[in-house]
Amino acid sequence: MKVNVGSNNEVKVGAVREMAPDYDFLSNAEIQGLSVNSEVSDQPKSLEETINGAINRAINSFNSCDYSFGIEDGLMAVAKTKTGFMNICACVIYDGSNFHMGLSSAFEYPIEVTKIVLLENVEINESFHRVGLTDNPKVGSAEGAISILTKGRLSRKEYTKQAVMNALIHLDNNKLYSIENK
Repeated sequence: MKVNVGSNNEVKVGAVREMAPDYDFLSNAEIQGLSVNSEVSDQPKSLEETINGAINRAINSFNSCDYSFGIEDGLMAVAKTKTGFMNICACVIYDGSNFHMGLSSAFEYPIEVTKIVLLENVEINESFHRVGLTDNPKVGSAEGAISILTKGRLSRKEYTKQAVMNALIHLDNNKLYSIENK
């Protein structure tokens, strides 16, 4: 079995690789990352845009494989939060005809980080770097902002695995999610 992940970000590819052995149908899968276009902004600013980015990554990486995974992080509007936004990770698995979607838990970025992202239209990586929360300009390809904010208690890979695991619910319980059952 061959699985493509629509990204070369080792955090995203690693999340899929680490989850695969837990599922019989993926346990022997050859998993590779592919550089593909998400066809959304570099920093998605809505749940819809984030999900569309994950869908596009899954579609654009579906090439000579059994499944493709699209993973996208982005902001979503959340009322009554300090900034009005929270981060969410979306995972979409594409099997050539159906999409299987899962989301992670959500968390809020610091007020100044969110202001920079929204007002100056920059990515989270750059915003975290600008406000002095990291020296790593590519924090999203490493420990992730979530690791900084949780003081290492939750890494970006573990956070991403939440969305992957939730998307895999559909395939692991395919009879419950079959279109024919509707």
